[in-house]
Amino acid sequence: MSSPAPTEIPPTSERLTPNSQLQVREPFARSIPPAPVSTPTHEPRMAATAMSTASWLRLRDDALAAELRDRLVHDTRTAHLALDVRVDGAVAHVEGNVASADERRLLRTLLRRQAGLLAVWDLLRLPGERLCAADIGCGDTKQIPWAMGIDCNPDPGVDVVADLEGRLPLDDHALDNVFAVHVLEHIADLLGLMRELHRVIKPTGVLHVLCPFWRHVNAVADPTHVRFMDAQTFKYFCLPKATRPNVPPWRPLLIAQTDDTVYADLQPIKDGATASPSEIARWFY
Repeated sequence: MSSPAPTEIPPTSERLTPNSQLQVREPFARSIPPAPVSTPTHEPRMAATAMSTASWLRLRDDALAAELRDRLVHDTRTAHLALDVRVDGAVAHVEGNVASADERRLLRTLLRRQAGLLAVWDLLRLPGERLCAADIGCGDTKQIPWAMGIDCNPDPGVDVVADLEGRLPLDDHALDNVFAVHVLEHIADLLGLMRELHRVIKPTGVLHVLCPFWRHVNAVADPTHVRFMDAQTFKYFCLPKATRPNVPPWRPLLIAQTDDTVYADLQPIKDGATASPSEIARWFY
């Protein structure tokens, strides 16, 4: 991010002198130095600090988006792609078409290598593919307008009324993306919901999670929260199935944590494989 241009300092109208400013008796006149001329050397810094926090965060997001675009344009493997890239709240939103599943996998890996990002919400389509997304526990606000809103209450944004504590009314491998934004902390049977999400998300799909970090006041301010959440909570779901017989495994694509929020991008593993030790180490140690 480039620094703001320095403010031009106007010339001083008149330099002060002892005779013009100080009425001092002659015996003491020689002992008084000329009054220093004050110049506003810190005006650029004062102007910068006057920016609101929201303005600083917007600049951060713009810088992250610019770095992402630059990374993709100068990588020969992705330079040909026409992608819409923006960043909001340090979450990258990337949409566009890819030629193959391998190209999508590569792009997801490259995007999540960008330092400073907390999550990547990618909507990447194969040729002729129509993405299916769901927003669970959405209430009247969905993360993307065309997603299927699933909630236990019939709010305006809800398309399917369903109890998230039970079986979801969806076929196996029905969804490409699922958004669970400030939802999991409300679920008593979290293992059951994670099993259901594993069932309905495609092997190439992604679960995008945001939830309050347990140390922050937001974690305890809502009496409908039934559990505390931490980045380490998701390690439980990413360990080999042999160590968690009743928990189908997930692959951690990106796990992050701030002073108030935990972020997790997870992909269901359905071919009998497990997350590699390096993936576990990368995000949880």
